[in-house]
Amino acid sequence: MHSKFESAISLFQSGQLTKANKICSEILKDEPNNFEILHLLGIISFQEKKYDLSVEYIKKALKINPEQGEANNNLGIALKELKKFEKASESFNKAIKIDSNFAEAYNNLGIVLKELNQIDSAIDNWKKSIKIKPDYVHAYNNLGNALLEQKNPKSAIDYYDKAILIDNKFYEAYFNRGNALQELGLFEDAIKSYEKAINIKSDYAEAYYYKGNSLREIKLIEKAIENYEKAFKINPNLNNLFGSLVFAKHCLCDWKFYEKDLEILEKEILKNKNISKPFTILSIFDSSPLQRISAEINVKDKFQNTKSLGPILKREPSKKIRLGYYSSDFRNHAMSYLLAGLFELHDKSKFELIAFSFDSEKKDEMTERIASTFDKFIETNSKTDKEIAKLSRDLKIDIAIDLMGFTKSNRFGIFVERCAPIQINYLGYPGTSGSNCIDYIIADKILIPKENQIYYSEKIIYLPDTYQVRDSSQKISNKIFKREDFGLPKNSFVFCCFNKHYKFTPSVFEIWMRLLKKVNNSVLWMLDDNNKTSENLKNEAIKKGIDSNRLIFAKRLPVDEHLSRHKLADLFIDTFPYCAHTTCSDALWSCLPIVTRMGQSFESRVAGSILSAIDLSELISHTEKEYEDLALKLATNSEKLSEIRNKLKINRNTKPLFNTSLYTKNIESAYKTIYEKYLNKLPIENIEI
Repeated sequence: MHSKFESAISLFQSGQLTKANKICSEILKDEPNNFEILHLLGIISFQEKKYDLSVEYIKKALKINPEQGEANNNLGIALKELKKFEKASESFNKAIKIDSNFAEAYNNLGIVLKELNQIDSAIDNWKKSIKIKPDYVHAYNNLGNALLEQKNPKSAIDYYDKAILIDNKFYEAYFNRGNALQELGLFEDAIKSYEKAINIKSDYAEAYYYKGNSLREIKLIEKAIENYEKAFKINPNLNNLFGSLVFAKHCLCDWKFYEKDLEILEKEILKNKNISKPFTILSIFDSSPLQRISAEINVKDKFQNTKSLGPILKREPSKKIRLGYYSSDFRNHAMSYLLAGLFELHDKSKFELIAFSFDSEKKDEMTERIASTFDKFIETNSKTDKEIAKLSRDLKIDIAIDLMGFTKSNRFGIFVERCAPIQINYLGYPGTSGSNCIDYIIADKILIPKENQIYYSEKIIYLPDTYQVRDSSQKISNKIFKREDFGLPKNSFVFCCFNKHYKFTPSVFEIWMRLLKKVNNSVLWMLDDNNKTSENLKNEAIKKGIDSNRLIFAKRLPVDEHLSRHKLADLFIDTFPYCAHTTCSDALWSCLPIVTRMGQSFESRVAGSILSAIDLSELISHTEKEYEDLALKLATNSEKLSEIRNKLKINRNTKPLFNTSLYTKNIESAYKTIYEKYLNKLPIENIEI
């Protein structure tokens, strides 16, 4: 038997699992209580990914010798693969009880404790593992991952560096180090770290994907696409990869596979595959049903292991309703330009305002302005989602208002943990959260018609006029610009669209080119965001028979000057399905008319909502033909366009859109209503203000 066992061991070590299994099974027939054979069969089964069978064999072995530390550790590893984390924890603890210097068991225990959301205990075990085995690179890496999850990327990098110092071929540590650097906004350094991981492991799909994300952040979108495509060749099923690739191509206005890409995205989402981040789907499809499915997939995938802090106990009514606003954009950002006036006008005798800022690294004069309006302005970027949720509870926040949704740098996990008894989706993300942790979404009757309510996981708070707030104190520069300052022909008709390029679509651009053909001496004025994007748009214009010089690109300016230069344009022509939001109210605030096409989904109806609130619904169209005809009519009828402009100038100061004081009263009324419903234990339902 001894020689057969040795032979089985040798075959196992050389990777000949089937032959090793056969010899062990033969021995087992004669010696059914052989601990070593049962244990080895358990290990072989694990290598064959037969985890249930592995558990069965090792349990039989442990009945014979329950005080065998290695077998208990291996049982825990198999149970971990079956996601039986509690049972795995018991096995690792038993292995440690048998051998208090079992470094691997401490490391493995840390892994399952992390899965059980016992992160502090996990960290303690990894530290014990390192103390016993100072060169244990996996424990260093796991510690780094835990600290990164705790929003402590700087300390995480220290542990990744220690792992790399011990083993400079440890590609996972380089990859994770890249993630930490990306979290710190050090994208170029992150790229270098991903490249080191790829140099060691050339088929590392995740490293290519995350490298692509960093490249996109520094506007090297072509290179980002190259890396996404490399990742796709290796692992086409990597979560969110295909959606990121499609979105990057949209940023460049690269439409070669536009229809095919959309077809794939829709097909895979309907199969409940996590193929894309929800924001990408929202930006591409005029489909509230599809957007809801995408959001639900994202929440289920990303937050399925999130352990709630438990229910919030009923509180005594507050003297003031405590409002918590949560964002990473309390700075010179579109959201703050809209919201600053609301924050300042809130009735401080009835409301206590607390801001939770996720990004204290990007402070500016807008941060200072906003911070001064809050009772408390708390910088939370070093805290975990769970810690922020607990802090919110400790501060007795009554209504938590998420200003991010699924946009960049969001902290949706805070709301999954339930940071307040009432939680609201507001302004930052024009779509459903797809989660039962968000109670309400703020909208208006144009944004979410009654028939569309079923596509929202939240109940609807219907504000009068429009859901979008605007700071009516926002300054427009007095600087006088001339058309020649921006390369605009002096006597031309200037169409403009200052929306971001990912909102551009082939069908909309084709309409724009037809307008340029039909309107003599006209040009199209857009933002200059990326050289390749500009080049692609010029090439598309040439294909449509339009001189590319009729496309003019505007460099970025300070906001007040950007608003001022709107006066040089004649007509803003909107994108579809993701229409102008802040850019729409920017245009109207600058007295520039905008023509929009309204669709079915939230993000396609915002401009329509805004135009209705300033009594300019005649600028809303509902089909491509209506949109094109309306834009053409205004571009070729100076009298009609002048009439619209004059009406806009009057309505700017008289209609609800720019009445921040009125808007503040309306949203405060909403807050009071839902708070009263909560106190009276009434069901969450749609409400109209």
